[in-house]
Amino acid sequence: MAIKTFNLPDPGEGLVEAEIVEWKVSPGDSVKVNDMVLEIETAKSLVELPIPWAGTVKELLVEVGQTIDVGTPIISIDDGKGGDEAPAAPAAGAASAEAAGASEAILVGYGAKAGATARRPRKGAAAAAPVASAPSENAPTETEQIAAAAPVAEPVAPAPRTESPAPPVAEAVSREGRPKAKPPVRKLAKDLGVDLWSVQGSGTDGIITRDDVQAFVSGTGSAAAQADSIPAAAAVNGAAASGAAAYAPFGSGPREERIPIKGVRKMTAQAMVGSAFTAPHVTEWITIDVTKTMELVDRLKGSREFKDVKVTPLLVLAKALVLAIRRNPGMNATWDDAAQEIVQKNYVNLGIAAATPRGLIVPNIKDAHGMSMLELAQAIGQLTATAREGRTQPAEMSGGTVTITNVGVFGVDSGTPIINPGESAIVCFGAIRKQPWVVTDADGTDEIAIRHVTQLAVSFDHRLIDGELGSRFLSDLAAILADPAQALVWG
Repeated sequence: MAIKTFNLPDPGEGLVEAEIVEWKVSPGDSVKVNDMVLEIETAKSLVELPIPWAGTVKELLVEVGQTIDVGTPIISIDDGKGGDEAPAAPAAGAASAEAAGASEAILVGYGAKAGATARRPRKGAAAAAPVASAPSENAPTETEQIAAAAPVAEPVAPAPRTESPAPPVAEAVSREGRPKAKPPVRKLAKDLGVDLWSVQGSGTDGIITRDDVQAFVSGTGSAAAQADSIPAAAAVNGAAASGAAAYAPFGSGPREERIPIKGVRKMTAQAMVGSAFTAPHVTEWITIDVTKTMELVDRLKGSREFKDVKVTPLLVLAKALVLAIRRNPGMNATWDDAAQEIVQKNYVNLGIAAATPRGLIVPNIKDAHGMSMLELAQAIGQLTATAREGRTQPAEMSGGTVTITNVGVFGVDSGTPIINPGESAIVCFGAIRKQPWVVTDADGTDEIAIRHVTQLAVSFDHRLIDGELGSRFLSDLAAILADPAQALVWG
């Protein structure tokens, strides 16, 4: 037989590590070419990986929860053919000589990119060692070891003492196999710091549902299940999703907790620091009467063409932004410091900042400039649904040209957003509120009326966008939201 070792491939977009989320196979299982064998989580998305060979699973070389580097061996496969153990699947890409010689299936995107920058070992690399080598929680601390080594004066007449019996320890629960739960439920449990072994499933055949996990966290889950588990606050303590931290309820647990910086949170931090300290940011605001936009939203909701899509003011803003960029193309450019050039983008890949359980991500709608209002609505709906499920792929978050962040959904009026790296402008959409507003009628008479009012802000890179250009762009956006009919004139 020939044993082949499959290494963690390059997930793309410059990512150099990933966390093992779920194995879909076990030793002894038969697999075919392109069968999905595991799910990994990168700093940008959840990705399922196929196996490039057919055969029988020999061994799973890494455990769920481990974060490993690209090129690390993760699974071995017995292909059923004679011969010695085959070398591991190369991490250098699909053009390996071995793959070509064996005429095996080559999967697009596999292998680390040639010439990729070498990466220093992580400080926590020792955590990837076998569990047996990890120190026990009951091992003596350094202070205890020093105390044990120090000479102690023996008492002249030691008094006999009676040691109290140790408190009974609950019998360990058998954990053969895995708790029954679907991948989205496992991801939710991971984000909330819940051990699925502690949750009693209410679904068919004892399958754990989303409601079961949420009930367990809120303390309304099965008493029997919770009695066998550690307190919910302790389960949450120290646990974190790859990007969004999972915090214990305030006032419970230890006074402080340390949450690993990884995944989306790590990527976001690097991107925001890089942007804030590279591009000189300028932010401008404008307050608008968007009553006519709200009327348009109501009409579109009742339209037969839009009955299968979600219509919101964000949709109108997205369309208005595309038109405003057409009138002010300099807003859709980037600064290339290495080449000392300004790169003008004659297309719009519209980013929509999305808050997800994994943290902040910014997927973008490719070629939004060529879409109708209905197509934009469909694209925004698909983008948000994919982000909510944690299935946004790295390619969907690359190549953006301008971004919208909608803080209004949180009831916030405005903000000073940081520009997404690789772009030069970001628009902040505030909450729409009913407020008194001065309205001038056809006779020139002013009166106070209750109108729908919002604030827009735009942050831009002052290296290539002057105040005049940024102001004209923001003014054009406001004009369309104040009267969407203006789009017919400019469109």
